[in-house]
Amino acid sequence: MSALEEPLKKVLGPATAKVMAEALDLHTVGDLLHHYPRRYAERGELTRLADLPLDEHVTVVARVETARVIRFNGGSGQRLEVVITDGSGRLQLVFFGRGVHKPHKDLLPGTRAMFAGKASLFNRKLQLAHPAYQLLGGEDGASGGGDAVESWAGALIPIYPATAKMESWKIAKAVDAVLPSAPGAVDPLPPALREGRGLVPLPEALEKIHRPRTKAEVHDARARLKWDEAFVLQVALARRRHSDAQLPATPRRPGPDGILAAFDARLPFTLTEGQRKVSAEVFEDLATEHPMHRLLQGEVGSGKTLVALRAMLAVVDAGGQTAMLAPTEVLAQQHHRSITEMMGELAEGGMLGGAEHGTKVVLLTGSMGAAARRQALLDLVSGDAGIVIGTHALIEDKVRFHDLGLVVVDEQHRFGVEQRDALRGKGPARGDGGERRTPHLLVMTATPIPRTVAMTVFGDLETSVLDQLPAGRSPIASHVVPAADKPHFLARTWERVREEVAKGHQAYVVCPRIGELPEESATAGGRTAAKEDAGAEAAEKRPPLAVLDVAEELARGPLHGLAVEVLHGRMAPEDKDAVMQGFAAGRTDVLVATTVIEVGVNVPNATVMVIMDADRFGVSQLHQLRGRVGRGTAPGLCLLVTEMPGASAARARLDAVAATLDGFALSRIDLEQRREGDVLGQAQSGVRSSLRVLAVLEDEEIIAEARQEAAAVVAADPELRAEPGLRTALDALVDEERERYLEKG
Repeated sequence: MSALEEPLKKVLGPATAKVMAEALDLHTVGDLLHHYPRRYAERGELTRLADLPLDEHVTVVARVETARVIRFNGGSGQRLEVVITDGSGRLQLVFFGRGVHKPHKDLLPGTRAMFAGKASLFNRKLQLAHPAYQLLGGEDGASGGGDAVESWAGALIPIYPATAKMESWKIAKAVDAVLPSAPGAVDPLPPALREGRGLVPLPEALEKIHRPRTKAEVHDARARLKWDEAFVLQVALARRRHSDAQLPATPRRPGPDGILAAFDARLPFTLTEGQRKVSAEVFEDLATEHPMHRLLQGEVGSGKTLVALRAMLAVVDAGGQTAMLAPTEVLAQQHHRSITEMMGELAEGGMLGGAEHGTKVVLLTGSMGAAARRQALLDLVSGDAGIVIGTHALIEDKVRFHDLGLVVVDEQHRFGVEQRDALRGKGPARGDGGERRTPHLLVMTATPIPRTVAMTVFGDLETSVLDQLPAGRSPIASHVVPAADKPHFLARTWERVREEVAKGHQAYVVCPRIGELPEESATAGGRTAAKEDAGAEAAEKRPPLAVLDVAEELARGPLHGLAVEVLHGRMAPEDKDAVMQGFAAGRTDVLVATTVIEVGVNVPNATVMVIMDADRFGVSQLHQLRGRVGRGTAPGLCLLVTEMPGASAARARLDAVAATLDGFALSRIDLEQRREGDVLGQAQSGVRSSLRVLAVLEDEEIIAEARQEAAAVVAADPELRAEPGLRTALDALVDEERERYLEKG
């Protein structure tokens, strides 16, 4: 066993090791060595108190300005109020009761210390209640009390990601105990690559990131550790691409006068340049003997469904079947309806009035009646159905295909890779050995994603991008409606809705929550922004607006007399479908809904979208919702209603959405607002836990270069026989099983 695999309890003792494991998920010496400081406080310079986040565990280095004991309850109660400063701002600390004595003795004016605790607002002022603290020796070497931290000889004090149970300085002490093991770290980078890029050796990088003497050392260490993370991850992806490329697949080439040609002939418009180019890439992949693995991403409304449908028809032409996997029933029904409409009689294969090249298009969802379900399963196993559209129900064991040639996954981030692979495992058994032929795979994302995120999250897929909008799409105007500052703007919002309905159009009103149920938490809107400021407090405190309440208020008040319906995820599937059909047919004027309408819903006559509590949604989600209007010839209007004050970060986010229709620009803003782990998605535990210093957006160049280096290493030595250090690092990143499922949260 290498020194880095040693359990922490042997080195730190059982009590500390237990807290490390529970609070920080650190179990071995290696885990702790890879728990890097979040930042460094300089002895001469203090943390900016002005920027402290609310309700998060923070560590600050500051100087005591004043300290006074205040008595209350006729002298029986007492509290100690200490004001600390760092030059940028002040922060009040409070201690109560018996807890007053020691800090009163320690925290004399002029003393410098590290303080750790949760920042909260009290009387609209920031304060830390009962913070833990550690005194720092004075600059002139005078000790600031018995507990002075003198272990940092250098000017940089590492501040670690910490919790209330395990303060930063305790982590630093534990790191001191394990740093002597750093020379035993196995280096994953091939020596030629490390030397060629001038990177420091791994043991040196670990030493420098934990105990730097200068900022230059921190920089060198981070540069080296970023490469490790990017490279090991890209090698895992490159190996997956390599092994996927060895799998057998049946080439699928469309015939010259089959269903695809018939479909193209009946299209009422010409394809955009982008659609033609991407279709050509897809058809080229489909014609090979190894499975296509392609990511199709692009702007909201750029016509990805049409490109996917043409790929599906090409496979049907070649005698295969295709399955489209949608994340929700509403979406599966919507796709089924729009695909059968686009295909017309070509979707009625084997029926009276069907076209000679036609095929059957079937829907398979979990809530179908038994008879309809039996028929659908029969159509699949017999091969009568060339196209099936469904939800997770497609993945069940009972579902058998006659000859599955292509899987299209819509809205990738809602599917785990296990589900994607389960469906691909339904490919036909062919060949003398009866080995399974893997179906081709096309993955579509609803919103654009930045290139490096695509390389990291979808690193085992080739990427095609659609960035043109089809001709005839109308521009969408977006405006922020500050309901708290300017209530008359909100009144005007409902007048605009009435004006559009009077012109014969329809409107959506989106709310973060359904309503009724007490257990629906205030986070139901996918709250992504950090808590902002005191003015935002009030808007934050109330629960998010709910569909059922808002629909009732609108029907009774500003939209009285209009046909208002509700749509949300807790409705029975047949009710949802009936509401959607009623809206699509124009019988409903205003649809009040949750984000179930976020993707794929296509009602060209809807021209206005009002998003209530818009600050409770993420940037990409708002962009996605907005894409539901402006799908016809009349211009679209999106109104983002918020009670957040003008200066808050939430408002800045909404202003950004209102200012541009460029989904690629917004996706970057969205990701910059999130923490790195969330960028890589909830389900990518393998990827997420491995990225500690690599930032997917900032480190674009490193990721791109690491991808090239990784591809070269894997091409030359797929089993990595010559790179034992790299193999060890890979095993740590991904157990065998996890490597298969590494991608695609």
